[in-house]
Amino acid sequence: MSEVPGASTVRPEHSWPVASLERYLATSPALQADFAEVKIISVLQFKGGQSNPTFYLKTSLGQELVLRKKPPGKLLATAHAIEREYVILQALSKTEVPVPLPVVFCEDSSVIGTPFYIMQVRRGLCGRRLKLTPICSQYIRGRVFRDTHLPDLSQHERKQVYLAMAEVLAKLHSVDHVKVGLQGFGNPDGFFERQISRWTRQYKAAKIEDIEPMERLSVWLPQHIPNSSGSSIVHGDFRIDNLVFHPSEPRVIAVLDWELCTIGHPLADVAYSCLHYNMPTLPPPLSTMSGFGRQGPSELGIPTQLEYVEHYCRCRGIERQTNLSFYTAFGLFRLASILVGVYRRGVEGNASSDNAKRMGSFAELLATKAMRIATDGSTIPLWMSLFPFSAKSKALYAEVSTFMRDHVIPAEQVIHAHDNSELRWTVHPLIEQLKLKAKEAGLWNLFLPSSHGAGLTNLDYAPLCELMGHSLIAPEIFNCNAPDTGNMEVLEKYGTADQKATWLAPLLRGEIRSAFAMTEPGVASSDATNISTSIIKDGDSYIVTGRKWWTTGAGHPNCRLFIVMGKSSSSGPIHRRQSMILVPRDAPGVSVVRPLKTFGYDDAPYGHCEVLFENVRVPATNILLGEGRGFEIAQGRLGPGRIHHCMRLIGLSERSLALMVHRIQSRSTFGKKISEHGKIMKDVALSRTEIDQARLLTLQAAHAMDSVGNQLARDQIAAIKIVAPRVACRVVDRAIQAFGAAGMSEDFFLARAYAGARSLRLADGPDEVHEQTLAKIEYSKHLQSKI
Repeated sequence: MSEVPGASTVRPEHSWPVASLERYLATSPALQADFAEVKIISVLQFKGGQSNPTFYLKTSLGQELVLRKKPPGKLLATAHAIEREYVILQALSKTEVPVPLPVVFCEDSSVIGTPFYIMQVRRGLCGRRLKLTPICSQYIRGRVFRDTHLPDLSQHERKQVYLAMAEVLAKLHSVDHVKVGLQGFGNPDGFFERQISRWTRQYKAAKIEDIEPMERLSVWLPQHIPNSSGSSIVHGDFRIDNLVFHPSEPRVIAVLDWELCTIGHPLADVAYSCLHYNMPTLPPPLSTMSGFGRQGPSELGIPTQLEYVEHYCRCRGIERQTNLSFYTAFGLFRLASILVGVYRRGVEGNASSDNAKRMGSFAELLATKAMRIATDGSTIPLWMSLFPFSAKSKALYAEVSTFMRDHVIPAEQVIHAHDNSELRWTVHPLIEQLKLKAKEAGLWNLFLPSSHGAGLTNLDYAPLCELMGHSLIAPEIFNCNAPDTGNMEVLEKYGTADQKATWLAPLLRGEIRSAFAMTEPGVASSDATNISTSIIKDGDSYIVTGRKWWTTGAGHPNCRLFIVMGKSSSSGPIHRRQSMILVPRDAPGVSVVRPLKTFGYDDAPYGHCEVLFENVRVPATNILLGEGRGFEIAQGRLGPGRIHHCMRLIGLSERSLALMVHRIQSRSTFGKKISEHGKIMKDVALSRTEIDQARLLTLQAAHAMDSVGNQLARDQIAAIKIVAPRVACRVVDRAIQAFGAAGMSEDFFLARAYAGARSLRLADGPDEVHEQTLAKIEYSKHLQSKI
């Protein structure tokens, strides 16, 4: 075993003349005082480093150094720039950024075959695993973490290590490169254009054969460079295994491997340091960048990507950065280009690692992942370019997408098991934990256009709602679940100051839940004028009497409020006889009779309940807006809510289609994959076209509501209410068919998704009502015009 952790015998192809280096050290004006009479008694090669071979040296006087050199053989023109490493180390040695201390640079290839430099390490680190004090001193070990999961640390320690990583990156990006003498080190203008061109050239020069996703990325990346400003020193290869931590403290004591350093956009570094968040679980030798798999970072105590980036931004004192998709795709492309070069050197026999041939084979994997990030839902989708979405909406889309991936989807199995247990009418603690995380991340009350929410228009909120539709547990986590969203909108728009303080405030904080009581078992409630529940004035009170059902949310243990629609008058205009009133859940005379089931699902802990109001007396101040204003409130409430339901249904459809595609690719029947059968191909194609059509129609309606108001957008709202639930039912039904019997089981998302989608063809009014509304508007348009 080597006396130096992480180092071993020098590989034959990387050997060099030790005596020649001894003569150089003894005669160099900068070094001869320390090395005039010494011999090099030990030379070891560090195992890490796919680019520039790195060596540990020990002299006869006990001096310990690190030498880093270019590899032998024919090299790509822009690679292995160790002279730039030396320059940046010199400059940063004067700052708070912890770096090895450079001693000397030699560009004379006649000394040991290629240019090299020697370093000692301030605050104690040499190479990848050693902690050294200055020359002539004994080394002690620091820590290099090669597993992103940090398995040997406690959850608290893992969090601190990741935060320290973000902090040192923020320190680097805060350095004024001009003040430290690096004004000519790189041109910040056109950084990504040059970088993409460089790595494309390097890939093409090194490739042995075409890699299709690399070819696609080389075209896609230049066309999608963000229009964002900012420049700093960028490390170029900033990841956890290029950092050395204090032996016992969560503190970085040295940043290594500066070969790719330049002046450029800091988010390139930030995204690169987060690549493993976007990676699958990888085998060696790429395990140093392996993703978290199904477990997720939070379960390990590791900050999520969002939390890591937020900490970096706080340390720099800059605004939150949310959409890193382009930067992530670029980082993966660059890494894949490097691996193509590593593979080429491995084939030619001059790579610095035994793993070179294996590492090159991963280039296509990384490029495929980059292309997926560049084009799927983890970046801004193409359809968002078709409507005038705000920058805030696009930023929140990226944040919600990341939060869904990192927190919501991984929690589903735990919540699903709870919801099928005897405790299903209680709230699992994980839901409350995720609500707190969402609130802390600023992803809270996104549906409200006012100061209480995110300040988004209907159009801006629609894509976020679609993302939430991917999971049945997501809306509550973001405090964006029905019927609370509609009830909060009603209270904000029509409530008095006292009503808002009593009910709206705790709803906004997510402390309580609410229900909306409208549908009745005794009448055809699709015609709301039939509603018979009475709201009778009695002095300074109202008495509410009636039976409601399908009252969503009434079974929730935190439900504290019903908004009840009933008849307050038997005379006058037919649409002025209804009123809405606030009824506390604990008011005497209120009883939840039973939870109703939808296709066998009781949707615990929310429930769709039958509720009895028996002579319930509430203060007259609980009336909303005034007697006879029920229909007016209902129309104001249902417009935005219908957009919400439709976009969630589109998200549900997207997930169902994704599940279907994965399923049919993994199973075979009658001698070929299910995905290769023509009927299945047709189902996938129809599902894609129908989802996209429904989305565009919904976005058109949202834009119309923002532009001309809900009243003039009635035809658009009616149209999406007809289309979206039907599309969702068809898409989910096809997915169930592709899954076979499993699709109907509790083991998968689809059966419950179908129940939800089918119920929404009734929940906001039956299809027939919306068809009737749309037909009447269409009649009116055509009868007023001449053919």
